[in-house]
Amino acid sequence: MHHTSFAIHYSLSVVMLAVNEEKNIERCLDSVKDIADEIVIYIDNKTTDKTAELAKKYTDKVYYVEHENNFHINKQKAIEKARGEWILQLDVDEAVTPELAKEIAEVVNSSNEKLLKRVLSKNNINHQLLTIDHQKVHLFLRHQKLIEEREGKLGKNTGEVVAFFIPRVNLFLGKPLIHAGVYPDGVIRLIKAGKARLPAKSVHELMEVDGEVGWLFNDLEHNDTPTLSWYIARMNRYTDLHAKELEQNKIPRNLFYLFLYTTHYPLTTFFKLYFRHLGFLDGIRGFLWSALSSLHFPIAYFKYWNLDTKIR
Repeated sequence: MHHTSFAIHYSLSVVMLAVNEEKNIERCLDSVKDIADEIVIYIDNKTTDKTAELAKKYTDKVYYVEHENNFHINKQKAIEKARGEWILQLDVDEAVTPELAKEIAEVVNSSNEKLLKRVLSKNNINHQLLTIDHQKVHLFLRHQKLIEEREGKLGKNTGEVVAFFIPRVNLFLGKPLIHAGVYPDGVIRLIKAGKARLPAKSVHELMEVDGEVGWLFNDLEHNDTPTLSWYIARMNRYTDLHAKELEQNKIPRNLFYLFLYTTHYPLTTFFKLYFRHLGFLDGIRGFLWSALSSLHFPIAYFKYWNLDTKIR
């Protein structure tokens, strides 16, 4: 992108938090180096590999930061460090496809009037977007509805588009996971500076947005789970955080909640992912994803029950 004095320039910052990501960071940075005006990388001080050394090949804005159990705290710090008018927040195990890079470059240089056509609702579906991909529009609407049922209304009715969902294709054990409720896995990642933030209260939280939220249509690739050992290590971290949330919310320790977290929640989660969302169509990987996802609940509750067991 080139600065000119003849037109409004919407510069783009790419920000990320990394810890021991030497296997992924070059792929991620290669995917955005041609569209980013600046790249800001925060390195968790628990990093012991060559992540920082590799990052410095792409940017001089590499900073070390104290480890936080809730990594959204440091992600928000990286967002606040950025100087671009638009900010693309990425995880290091993600990569922007060439099609998505082109779409992002177009969006950050578009007028607000044009961006409003990307705000999806049942009463506001742009015909041009339906022509692009009718099936995706309806998948995105369904995903958005589920989020709003869980989190409340997205953004604010200000008339200004300040954030975008990006659909993700998740790679599980080396291949895209198409079913099991995984796609589109929309995440708010492209935001206008000062208009969106991570509250850093929960590992699965949604960004708070002071304006309208639209959609990008091209996929972000997420190398989510290259190996089962990787998944188990991450599950251990996430269930630690979930156990702390249970403690903060003073969830009872009794037989009723033991039944909920060891039987009801796991079974309903498995049946929803494997049958309702057709996880069986992804073969053994669909079964593993559905089964492992359901185990999150009993593991977190057992950690919460045994508070004498150290939760990192």
